[in-house]
Amino acid sequence: MPRNDGAQRRARPRGRAGRWIAALTVAVLALPVAGCGSDDGGGSSTGSAAGTAAAAAAKATCGLANGRRATGTPIKVGAVVGATGPADFSSAAKSAKAYFDCVNANGGIDGRPVRYLVEDDGWNPEKAGQVARKLVEDEKVVAMIGSTSFVECGVNAKYYEQRDVLVVAGVGVPRECFHSRNIAPTNQGPRLSGIGAAQYAKQNGAKSIACVANSIPNFGGWVCEGVEAWGRQAGVEVKSFNGKPDASDAESITLKALGAKTDAVVLVDAAPAMAAYLKVAQQQGSGGEDRPWYLPTSAYDLSFPKTVGAYWNDKLTAAIELAPLDGTGRDNATWSAIMDEYGGDAPRDSFSQAGYLAAKIFVDTALKLEGQVDRASVGAALRDVRDFKTDLLCAPWYFGDGDRHNPNHAGRVVRQTGEGETGFSTIEQCREIEDPELRDVRDAERGA
Repeated sequence: MPRNDGAQRRARPRGRAGRWIAALTVAVLALPVAGCGSDDGGGSSTGSAAGTAAAAAAKATCGLANGRRATGTPIKVGAVVGATGPADFSSAAKSAKAYFDCVNANGGIDGRPVRYLVEDDGWNPEKAGQVARKLVEDEKVVAMIGSTSFVECGVNAKYYEQRDVLVVAGVGVPRECFHSRNIAPTNQGPRLSGIGAAQYAKQNGAKSIACVANSIPNFGGWVCEGVEAWGRQAGVEVKSFNGKPDASDAESITLKALGAKTDAVVLVDAAPAMAAYLKVAQQQGSGGEDRPWYLPTSAYDLSFPKTVGAYWNDKLTAAIELAPLDGTGRDNATWSAIMDEYGGDAPRDSFSQAGYLAAKIFVDTALKLEGQVDRASVGAALRDVRDFKTDLLCAPWYFGDGDRHNPNHAGRVVRQTGEGETGFSTIEQCREIEDPELRDVRDAERGA
């Protein structure tokens, strides 16, 4: 369902390392196509001719759009990603880099190029702390843009506050990414993605759900606790099962989940781990109308239908956090054009859209600055972002001066079909995610 009037009025929300090692898994745009607004809300049936036409017509337009390469003193921007380990979680940063490359080819930030420094934490909390300090203290980045990691928010959230570094995360993963004063993700997060999937399961008749996630601290437990909390208010029984981060126990966890005899399964994890669970489920003949599986936005990847196979066509449903990949909105079409021109073989998925959006928020904000572009000025300007309109999201994005940030909390639903440009079809447009934990965010947005 669309957002109510209160949720549309963006206000300022006010609310709020270990050494374990996880083993795995502004608006100064010259052409209208690169603007922040949306003509159609970004929605189309995935794989549609309309989406194809929009992408073909779009141009890789960005920044000052003057066609002149920036040659001034570089502005350093950082990111921490989990590129090596259980899964490659660097899609958002790759997209952000493509956008910055486009900006640098079109005048940069008033003649200054963006130097994008991306560090891999290897899914290792200790390394996540080390590389963040390298970027902040040695490289003196002005902000962190497009970060995506299962571990770094938990390690570095307080550090970013101490150093007055603002983070527009490409993809927030653990709870700390959404409960930190200096971090504002562009995505919803796995908890909301899981609840969104559960909501659609209930809509299709499920009265009981098995929630499956991994045991990474403040990830799997937080995700399934959210589905459980939603279930208590929605009248749906939820049974939770948390597997190992490397999905080495996928068979036993899947069998336990199926043995719970619920009406549906909600699976929330990185794509490679989800593929492992689904392989076991397929072997058990699960996935039909008697026990449908519902997934988060991490399944919404051009490669996923091929990875899991045709067995799952018309069986898998995913709650997505941004626009359909072939949506006809201007920002989405521009993202696609920039990835075609500057992105090489980087993934085209929801996380890529999120990284583009994070980079665009930074550039549009920095271009409005008068005078010095440094950590202090960039931080103040980013925190002042209140109503960033984009067709990539169901409602405007904001940072604000709250103690925690979850501005993206409405999404869509897609079904894997194995057909069309993306292998998915959009089956439901924007509707709110009903997480009880969002009460403070919604109260702040209503000005309560």
